Amino acid sequence: MKHLAALLLAGAALLAPAVQALPGDREQPIAVEADRAVRDEKAGETIYSGDVRLVQGSLVIEADALTIYHSRDLAERVVATGEPARMQQQPEVDEAVIHAAARRITYFTAEERVLLERDAEVEQDGATVRGERIDYLIREQLVRADAADSGGERVQVVIPPRLAEEAEDPAGDGSGDSGARTDAATLAPAAADDATDAGAPPDGGTEGE
Repeated sequence: MKHLAALLLAGAALLAPAVQALPGDREQPIAVEADRAVRDEKAGETIYSGDVRLVQGSLVIEADALTIYHSRDLAERVVATGEPARMQQQPEVDEAVIHAAARRITYFTAEERVLLERDAEVEQDGATVRGERIDYLIREQLVRADAADSGGERVQVVIPPRLAEEAEDPAGDGSGDSGARTDAATLAPAAADDATDAGAPPDGGTEGE
């Protein structure tokens, strides 16, 4: 994934070769800090509240409240809520950090998938995607955004001119097809609409709740 904007312009969604996030992230332990914690072994969950901060390698989630659903000592799903809850991760050593925010963030650890719901936003290197629901597949480095089902605001994509130019001429030698060049304001809505129509990963955002 070179840039969020460049990949949105290049295709219908943020898509790149299947590579891991920052090497070793998934193998790192999950560490949580909070004002309060309640562990319910029977229900298989631990509830944290009050200025919660979760760290796993380069992945950081900050929220007002956070619940870890676990099987024995293995965290299977993390649900964070806030006004908003925030997340950040560095996908590769040489890439900009991805920043995300939403009122509800669900992290599926085995799938390496993050689901952002309600006032969701993902930003990387000045490029921004906004929608009511955004799926981020960490391993595939794919982002898919949807507008509200009720016909509210549409998906919004903001692409800085610098990144739009890089997407049109990735080699940086002026060899891009100048006859097909269009400004980012025209291309962004098309990319967002295509992303909405693209096939989504299975929806697990409400399972077990």
